[in-house]
Amino acid sequence: MIGYARTFVSKKPIATGALIAVLAAVAGAVYFEMTLDDFHVPGTQFGDLEVGAIETSDSCKLCHGNVDIGNDPSSTWAGSKMAQAGRNPLFFAQMALANQDVSNVGYYCMRCHIPYSVVSGSALTPDGSALTMADQDGVTCHICHSMVDPIYKPGISPVEDLPILAALEDVPEFYGNAMFVLDPTGTRRGIVRPDTYALHDVIASPFHATGSMCGTCHDVGNVAITAQPDGTFRYNALDEPSPTQNPQEMFPLERTYTEWALSDFANGGVDMGGRFGGLGVSTVSTCQDCHMPRAQGQLCFFAPERPDAARHEFAGSGAQTLDIIALWTAEDPEVDQTAIASARAAAVSMLERAATLDVEQTGALMRVRVTNESGHKLPTGHIEGRRAWVNIRFFDSADQLLAEVGAYDESEAELHLEGTTIFEMQVGLSDDAAAATGLPAGLSQHMALADTIVKDTRIPPRGWDNAAYEAAGSPAVGAVYDDGQYWHERWYSIPAGTATFQARLYYQSTPKEYIEHLRDANVSNHWGQTLYDLWVQTGRGAPILMAETSTPVGCPGDFNGDNALDFFDVQAFLAAFSAHHPSADYANDGVFNFFDVQAFLQTFADGCP
Repeated sequence: MIGYARTFVSKKPIATGALIAVLAAVAGAVYFEMTLDDFHVPGTQFGDLEVGAIETSDSCKLCHGNVDIGNDPSSTWAGSKMAQAGRNPLFFAQMALANQDVSNVGYYCMRCHIPYSVVSGSALTPDGSALTMADQDGVTCHICHSMVDPIYKPGISPVEDLPILAALEDVPEFYGNAMFVLDPTGTRRGIVRPDTYALHDVIASPFHATGSMCGTCHDVGNVAITAQPDGTFRYNALDEPSPTQNPQEMFPLERTYTEWALSDFANGGVDMGGRFGGLGVSTVSTCQDCHMPRAQGQLCFFAPERPDAARHEFAGSGAQTLDIIALWTAEDPEVDQTAIASARAAAVSMLERAATLDVEQTGALMRVRVTNESGHKLPTGHIEGRRAWVNIRFFDSADQLLAEVGAYDESEAELHLEGTTIFEMQVGLSDDAAAATGLPAGLSQHMALADTIVKDTRIPPRGWDNAAYEAAGSPAVGAVYDDGQYWHERWYSIPAGTATFQARLYYQSTPKEYIEHLRDANVSNHWGQTLYDLWVQTGRGAPILMAETSTPVGCPGDFNGDNALDFFDVQAFLAAFSAHHPSADYANDGVFNFFDVQAFLQTFADGCP
């Protein structure tokens, strides 16, 4: 997650020439000169904790590691993107461009990615040059297990939270934007079992079993861009704080927590039949249910084996990023390469369970449905680069490829875009933002400056409600999903001579054009080129197969699928045509007219091969 910029224009009219004078052009990079104060968010700040109050992951490993490899907290966390967040070349390349667009924004970025840098003060140097070995420990055990629920809940929250919150200058009112609160004593918090006998102080914390805790960093809005009554977004006034601390009222950079919170998963849970959750889990409801699956395991040297140990693997979709991190840290003695390999395998497994593909033939058309099985949009997370798409292939009786949609050219590392169904979010600049920055309006790779959702065709989760998601800053743009719909459908014309139809769903988070942009636009440091070189050496972001299915193709004229060509096929077609059902769009042009009837009748007359 990067590019969380604070950008400003004055509330007063400013002549274009005067405004451009405010901007600095450095080898083509345009940025706003801002200060650290502009990126202030409520919660724990530098100086609120003694540096020694938060210990490194090595301290936790003494008791919670090497006890049950593959299940204990230390070994499962060690290879995750959370553990490696402070060593991630992709993050540093992204942060470099964000800092070029908006100076000092790196401080905001590091609150999530390298939270200890807020405690140590290293984040006060926003380009990351002051980071220490301790900072590079990433999102550590102790950081998470010292977090306090910022919204006190009488009778639920530990009473120890009251003085901690009272001592803060600015208490968060929402979950998101890295507005974390840390216990200044460093007392560990988490799920405390009746037979827990820890060698350190521990506080039972219901907060740690909720998705709200995860929302702290997995719901991110641009603190400088605020939603207007008409639904558009505008830059805030110069040197004035955000009029809201609600991430949902800011321009969306990531809405994973919101997507989940509005879904059926968060509102009663969904029985997924064991697809997620691990050992013995059927119904899943929280982030932890899916991303910390249960297993038979031992969590600590001093604890018994548990039947429901939560693996701290935090698997998501980051397999390609983990490849890059693994190569970058190959000689680093602090990094467990075996753990990274395990984390990558877990990420691929998560992708393979995140969606299902179904196909069904009706006459000369094939319906392809992609169902989102996850608890948020598919794909979700940081919006830059992440995409999933449908690949379609038609084969003849000799298994020769007749046609393909959504082809990926491995030699050029390029996706053929024409006609391809792609699930992604893209952002851009409004006319107002373009006037303020001097950049072109429309689709833009300057995410730190973006104030417009150009496209969001990602598949919603169960419980999708257009009005609710739009109000929370996560609408569908460029695609139509009815309320309650958590799948995407498309109909494909079957070429003559097709014997087998194949559909595949692919995922990619480091596409060529994005990685080249991070390289070419970087005029600040080495990270753009370093990332590109690592990307090349790790397979150039080769797509990951999420799901696939294939089916033999029946007679194109057999509209009702009863293996006979007769009047009933004509009757079924005319009924579908009258209802404007996609299966009757034989011309495959989105319009229902004489050409569809003509095409069907010709197919019917041709008979079966």
